[in-house]
Formats: sequence, C-alpha cells, structure tokens
Amino acid sequence: MMEEKLKHLEFIQNVITRMNTNSFQLKEWAIVIISAVLALYASTKNPCFIIIGVFPAFIFWALDAYYLMQERKFRGLYNDVAGVTEKPKDIKPFEMRPDLYIKGKYSYLRVLFSKTIWILYLPIIIILICGYLYMNNFN
Repeated sequence: MMEEKLKHLEFIQNVITRMNTNSFQLKEWAIVIISAVLALYASTKNPCFIIIGVFPAFIFWALDAYYLMQERKFRGLYNDVAGVTEKPKDIKPFEMRPDLYIKGKYSYLRVLFSKTIWILYLPIIIILICGYLYMNNFN
C-alpha cells in the first residue's frame, strides 16, 4: 500500500513538473515574440507594431495563468494524497482528480492576478502601451 502511494505521488509530481516547465516556456516565448514585434517596429518605425505586441502579452498571460492554475490543482491533489492537509479529499489510489480543486487559490481569476503572473506581463503591457502613445504622439 505504501509503495502504491509513493508511486501515485511520483505521478502527480511529474505532472506538476510538466506544468511548471510549460509555464516557464510560455514566459520565454512571450518575451521572444514581443521582442520580435519590437524588432519589426525598429526596422519599419511603424508604431502599430508596438501596440500589436500587447495582444501576444495578453494571450501568454492567460495561458500562463492556466498552467499555474493546473499546477496548483495538482499540488492540492499531491497534498491530499500525501495526507498533509487538514481536511484531505477522498482520493483513490492512482486517481488524478484536479477537478476537485476549484475554489480559492485554485480559481482561474485568482491565479490570473497572482503575483508570479502579473509581475511579468502587466509591466510589459504598460510599457508597450506607453511606448505606443509616446511614439504616436511625439514622432
């Protein structure tokens, strides 16, 4: 029984690691794509390319929040299987039920505005919008 529980925890940890890796890769791609859009602006001097960079930033923000939400749900599952929560949910051996974790720190909106997410994307969006307004009004 203990061996099954350890294997179950290992499976859950693998999913958590995969979600974390996906989140990190999204951050990388966001910076690369926004940099490419800004390089287009630099070569054409068309301020529309600056504002176009806002859309991928919002899309990557939403995707990153989704992966962080999934990661949190699997962390909740991990904690319940490990038996370290006060009121653990009834999880059968090898059951993967992230759908049981829906409120509070597991909600999408809470994750969308969590410190680890908005601290990257919101400044990028603000800088792009301010850069567009500046270039559009003063050049």
